[in-house]
Amino acid sequence: MTDIPILFEDGEALVIDKPGGLPIERPRKGGISLEDHYEQLKLGFQRPPMPVHRLDTDTSGCLLLARNPKALKRFAKAFEERLVEKRYLGILDGVPEEAEGTIELSLAKISSAEKGWRMIAAKKGKPSVTHWRMLDVKDGRALVEFRPETGRTHQIRVHALTGLGIPLLGDPVYGNGKGARRTMLHAAALTVPRDGKPPIDASAPLPRDFAALGYSDG
Repeated sequence: MTDIPILFEDGEALVIDKPGGLPIERPRKGGISLEDHYEQLKLGFQRPPMPVHRLDTDTSGCLLLARNPKALKRFAKAFEERLVEKRYLGILDGVPEEAEGTIELSLAKISSAEKGWRMIAAKKGKPSVTHWRMLDVKDGRALVEFRPETGRTHQIRVHALTGLGIPLLGDPVYGNGKGARRTMLHAAALTVPRDGKPPIDASAPLPRDFAALGYSDG
């Protein structure tokens, strides 16, 4: 058995509930990463599964792994063609003025010697679209559902800060890094269509650190 929860499993796909704080690739400075779990995640198969998409180190929840190279190629194409439905939950370090909306901001990468790299809203960047709605408010902070149409790096984090004017709680890059031990973002559900087969459909339970702040998903 693996110590990472498995949310979906068949002959070509696994969806795992990635813990917040676990990087997918081994950090340059070393340390534990998802790579340390690949052997366990073979689950009787000869080859280890391969991640199809990315989640930030801090982000918890649904991560799709392909169990063979052909499946990896097909699933990656589904992401590129925006056929994959993704649902995220995030805790904002404040409360937006509206209850729901759509954020359309193009994103570009910048870097500096002092701060390293980060994403910013820029007209010449890559188009990105996120639909959002507020689900709950506790202690002056909002639980928000995000449904991104595109999958840009740090998309939800930048859209929260620049589109809503409020960063995600605990975000050390786009916020002040306070109020939580990690950036409070959770990949709650994932649906991947497949030709001739039922879709891959998975949902990850609300993490303990979200529940500890008084929130529930529903």
